[in-house]
Amino acid sequence: MTSGPQVQALVSYLEHEARPMIVLDTDYRILAANTAYRRQFGAVQKPYLGRPCYQVSHGYSVPCDQAGEHCPMARARETRGPDRVLHIHHTPRGPEHVDVELRPILDASREVVAYVERLCTVRSASPRPSAEGLVGRSPAFNAALAAVQRVAASPLPVLLLGESGTGKELFARAVHEACGAERAGGPFVVVDCSGLPETLFESELFGYEKGAFTGAQGRKKGLVETAQGGTLFLDEIGDVPLSMQVKLLRLIESGTYRRVGGVETLQADFRLVAATHKPLEQMVAQGLFRQDLYYRIAAFPIVLPPLRERREDIPMLVDSFLQRGRGFKERIQVSPEALARLQAHSWPGNIRELRNVLERARLFADDGVIRPKDLPAGLGVPVAARVTGGGVATDRQLPAAYPGPGGSGPAADSARPPYGRPARELDDTALRVWISQFGGTRREMASALGWSERTLYRRLRELANG
Repeated sequence: MTSGPQVQALVSYLEHEARPMIVLDTDYRILAANTAYRRQFGAVQKPYLGRPCYQVSHGYSVPCDQAGEHCPMARARETRGPDRVLHIHHTPRGPEHVDVELRPILDASREVVAYVERLCTVRSASPRPSAEGLVGRSPAFNAALAAVQRVAASPLPVLLLGESGTGKELFARAVHEACGAERAGGPFVVVDCSGLPETLFESELFGYEKGAFTGAQGRKKGLVETAQGGTLFLDEIGDVPLSMQVKLLRLIESGTYRRVGGVETLQADFRLVAATHKPLEQMVAQGLFRQDLYYRIAAFPIVLPPLRERREDIPMLVDSFLQRGRGFKERIQVSPEALARLQAHSWPGNIRELRNVLERARLFADDGVIRPKDLPAGLGVPVAARVTGGGVATDRQLPAAYPGPGGSGPAADSARPPYGRPARELDDTALRVWISQFGGTRREMASALGWSERTLYRRLRELANG
């Protein structure tokens, strides 16, 4: 199989593929590549034929699975079937996210004799600072991005779940633009469900006919019609009024709708992506969200990681936001001390909060360098350091991994008063230890202790004066 004529026959077949593809032997060596690969990946100023794929793509001296990454070849060798993974590859343009699909070639006795690898560069995200789009390379970020690539080629509805400020609209656009997405060339239409009052929801979504209501002086296209042939993104779908949920369900189930005031049944043609930060399953149990609608939109849920779970991405996000500064022309840098503070903060507002902090800080960076003094007071400073340093913690953001109400596991256990003792019985030493391990807002701290915020404030002041 690895002889010249056989390889060339396979490459001749692969030449008809528009996506980059290479042929590998069982020792990871690149035997051949089609024109699409040579165009996108081959011009790296280094020879690639005969070299191991892990050297060319990653600069590793050992295969990916020995370097701490998932290796599709190792998996394909074990199962004798295809495998797929999202990796960060070296390219002529620098590091890029690449969706890799590998298939083994079997001989008559079902032994693996070679592999065919298909690569697709992910254009909607960057593993380095970028002036636009998604930015990240942490495992949590890559897992979400890999899920986007998995579902892109299918018509399944996608539900993006995660805290506010985690970049749901950018991920929704990534679904729309991903490798293999049939509707990538069509419109991407955003519906802000939280910003539409119930009285306007139906007319904005479905459009209306002339004379349908007072002020309707002509026919108007709705957002569903505007999204024809593309993607309809329902942002904050948890805020859709119950009275409208049944009409939304009918639209998704039947693919048809009528304009307000109209009698003609229209055919919808869109890919559905929805997003919310609300607990939809809990809302279903409480009767606040229709169960049938939930199961219809949640065919492929993707959980987006909060910023505290991808702290290693913060330096490149900082650089990216400073590149994107609105109305600013001067180049701004961040001191190592300030960057350490930014990485230590828990970021309850996630990426949106980080962006706002940086835009505020750059106004104070008169010499072009953001320093700790330019950041909000106490940001990224441990609670114990602020309590024992002679003053009371003044900012409300307390660091670390407080899980919030109803949390479980070690982080949740550390948020409860120690040894099962009532908070009022804790001496100063025990309370200081507990506070040093706590993360969250001051209100959450008071709630965990069973105190009012005023009582907590008084106790913190007593500890500080100590």
